[in-house]
Amino acid sequence: MQKRAALILTGGGARAAYQVGVLKAIAEFLPRRARCPFEIICGTSAGALNAATLAVNAGNFRKGVQYLTNTWKNFHANHIYRTDVVGVFNNSMLWLAGVILNMVGVNRLTKVSLLDNTPLVELLEEILPCEQIQESIDRGFLHALGITASGYGSGQSVTFFQGAKQLVPWQRKGRIGISTRIEIKHLLASSALPFIFPATLINREYFGDGSMRQIAPISPALHLGATRVLIIGVSVNGNPEHPDRAGIGEYPSLASIAGHALSSIFLDRMEVDLERLKRINDLVALMPEEVRERAGLRHVDALVMSPSQPIEKIAERYVTELPWTIRLLLRLIGARHQSGGALVSYLLSEKKFCRALIDLGYQDAIKRRDEIMAFLELEPRQDEEMPQ
Repeated sequence: MQKRAALILTGGGARAAYQVGVLKAIAEFLPRRARCPFEIICGTSAGALNAATLAVNAGNFRKGVQYLTNTWKNFHANHIYRTDVVGVFNNSMLWLAGVILNMVGVNRLTKVSLLDNTPLVELLEEILPCEQIQESIDRGFLHALGITASGYGSGQSVTFFQGAKQLVPWQRKGRIGISTRIEIKHLLASSALPFIFPATLINREYFGDGSMRQIAPISPALHLGATRVLIIGVSVNGNPEHPDRAGIGEYPSLASIAGHALSSIFLDRMEVDLERLKRINDLVALMPEEVRERAGLRHVDALVMSPSQPIEKIAERYVTELPWTIRLLLRLIGARHQSGGALVSYLLSEKKFCRALIDLGYQDAIKRRDEIMAFLELEPRQDEEMPQ
């Protein structure tokens, strides 16, 4: 079986700026005009936006990463969702009305969400030429791109993929792979944070954030032919330090519950899937080769890059960068200091916060340069400008 490295970019709203920092370091490890070292790229939620950008620029990895860096370093919240008074007020009222109408059994509002992501739609249509994904595939720079979304009607985790002709759709319990041409609508569906952004209609079903119901985040990359996977997550690896529990007796605010729910959706499943992968690798190592081939099992190497610092703590330092309308909205639902740090970290698409995360990802990757290059089976650049 041909060896193929896959890049898996997880979800997490504004937290995905951390991924850009890691990619920036990897790009600097390679020659300037090197192609993307990942033949398979899988993205979920905000990670889907990063994944599609890399796929479009698969022939020049540094160019794609530079494009991502410039975009994230200059982000403002109003590039992602409406922050003006009219937009925030109208959408909030529609959201509240939708909740009330649903409680009495009436569902007439087709697009109900806390925030209006029209600016993101316009931004993606302007800057991301998805038609060039097929060009990357035809020229042999990319084997496959996978974008995962969650179907609100079927309850399935659906990976929309575009890739080489030999790739075939798959179906497993609660998750399927569908071959299609990736478009802006797939990216919007994958990144539609539950409750916060509206669902996206694809064919006959509405889809939301791909991290929901994604019980096996590594699986799409394996179905697309990966033999090793580099995963860039957006939560602290391992067990974080115990939080301050002084106010543990207080009833949680809506913002605290929302942040906890989003963290459960985005951050927990990958750790479980990695543990499952490790156990399968251990089992495969004990099997004779003919048994492995008959069972269709293989060893899959995995390397995880994750923040060395809690992102919600960084978000607390930059919350004042949000437009006053969004700060007021967050305050109304109880986002104050530590209770709202997690929720704020998903919505804080402001350049100072994004730049802090990019720098964190860059520094984390620099410290693991040799490990990353050995994993990719590549030789690093040998010149004076090589980052140490």
